[in-house]
Amino acid sequence: MLRKRVCAVVDKVFLDAKVEIDYLVGTMIELPRACLTGDQVAKHADFFSFGTNDLTQTTFGFSRDDAARFLPGYVEKELLPRNPFVALDQEGVGALIRIGVEKGRREKPKLKVGICGEHGGEPSSVRFCHREKFDYVSCSPFRVPIARVSAAIAAIEDQ
Repeated sequence: MLRKRVCAVVDKVFLDAKVEIDYLVGTMIELPRACLTGDQVAKHADFFSFGTNDLTQTTFGFSRDDAARFLPGYVEKELLPRNPFVALDQEGVGALIRIGVEKGRREKPKLKVGICGEHGGEPSSVRFCHREKFDYVSCSPFRVPIARVSAAIAAIEDQ
């Protein structure tokens, strides 16, 4: 039902504009519940784009604005291995992403998946996406070279 409503609006806009464009319907996944119900979400989507910054924030219960004051101390005291807003927390946030992808692809085997945000240009996060068989990573333009090199290294290491 949701997908039909979205497609009806898009088709009307294209008809009014007298254009025809192939498109996919997808969603940002930024909340733990969306990961846990990935099978239900996939019924309406062609792709999942995991918004890792917001997913990190909601998983940890940290406000990014406030976290800068205390996260360095957490890392220094080894309560966290790295700042989870810099490098994807593969144990916690990564586990939620895996659940979302697994459930989503069980419902829709050709579901495209990826991440967006600054994690998309961080080497260990890109390697995580490669290992998990993601279709893409998205990041800000200045991080694209790092993402491309990281993806190449991950592909070479995978051989």
